[in-house]
Amino acid sequence: MRKEIAELIGTFTMVFCGCGAMTINEITGGSITHVGVATTWGLVVMAMIYAFGEISGAHFNPAVTVAFAFAKKFEWKNVPKYILFQTAGAFLAIAILWILFPESNSYGHTYPAEGFAPYKAFIFELLLTFFLMVVIINVSTGSKEIGTMAAIAVGAVILLEAMFAGPMTKASMNPARSIAPAIVSGNLQHLWLYITAPFIGALLAVSSCKLVKDDNCCDDDC
Repeated sequence: MRKEIAELIGTFTMVFCGCGAMTINEITGGSITHVGVATTWGLVVMAMIYAFGEISGAHFNPAVTVAFAFAKKFEWKNVPKYILFQTAGAFLAIAILWILFPESNSYGHTYPAEGFAPYKAFIFELLLTFFLMVVIINVSTGSKEIGTMAAIAVGAVILLEAMFAGPMTKASMNPARSIAPAIVSGNLQHLWLYITAPFIGALLAVSSCKLVKDDNCCDDDC
């Protein structure tokens, strides 16, 4: 249960800080700025990997958990528990933001930019998650993050993707992070793409592992 609780706390902290930055930026008329929001996401992920990487693997993302299982770096029997606790952490974070900032209309919910077609947002989110999982799968072993470099690498790629893709899709790459604010704010129209695209992108990233590594790249001993 310690691993699942670590996933809950890590996901809660990540969503509270990241979506909190987006919420505060919204209600203050942009005081944090887009760069500030992107930096918040990158730093909080980095910090949570430092905190929980050796305990739970610091997934904090259902798509990452499923991809690790697909890569044989994580047991399938533990996938539902991880996803449940990750989603619970995300909902807890958004619930507190709802209490603190009732004037917000979004709580960091994800949606395509005006004029950016949903199918384009789907492709964008798929590719963003693909890039993220490529980094994760290459800096981890047995679903455990490798020391300080994993935290820096993963936090940096999230900051990078949030920086350039945030204006178009909010750069979610994480179904739990998208589901909670969408449901709390009632913005469900495009939720489907933020659930499906990350899973597909993460699984494609694992499949690409075999193209650049040896035949055993996705075994437990990798």
